[in-house]
Amino acid sequence: MSAEGRVQLSNMSRTKIQDGDRDEIAKFVEHHWHRKMVLTRGRAFYPHKEEGFIERQEGKIVGLLTFRIEGDELEILTVNSMLEHRGLGTALMLSAIEQARVHECRIVSLATTNDNIRGLRFYQKIGFRIKAVNVGAVDKARKTKPEIPKMGQDGIPMHDEIVMELAIKPYLDEQNP
Repeated sequence: MSAEGRVQLSNMSRTKIQDGDRDEIAKFVEHHWHRKMVLTRGRAFYPHKEEGFIERQEGKIVGLLTFRIEGDELEILTVNSMLEHRGLGTALMLSAIEQARVHECRIVSLATTNDNIRGLRFYQKIGFRIKAVNVGAVDKARKTKPEIPKMGQDGIPMHDEIVMELAIKPYLDEQNP
């Protein structure tokens, strides 16, 4: 990582979200999540106001990961990779995991929907485990955010939220096995 906080992934550059990025991120989130607000575990968040990483290619956002830290937990709010099978999603997730370590978080968590089979496979490959299934959470969220589609990926009806966690081993434990 360079002094500016950039990492090169082919011809892309990843940076921490800066205040100057927030309007563009708000538009990106609204386009991909149907509104500037996202719901997770019964709470509303505005990703463009949160911390995270943005990946650009030729000046255009091709990847975004937003998170918030509360206590000893880093919660991933959104993750988008517009370029599949190029390592972008993995790089964004690893950046978030590194932030969790820097902030001495005990866990990294996220919530996804029951239809997100590709996402579930991806998160588990990184090491996330299913922590809880909130039955009917997506149906309930539609009352606040009616734009949430009823039908998800691969024609799977969206009803439930799956909470996943990754335990973070502190640096001290790694340095002193």
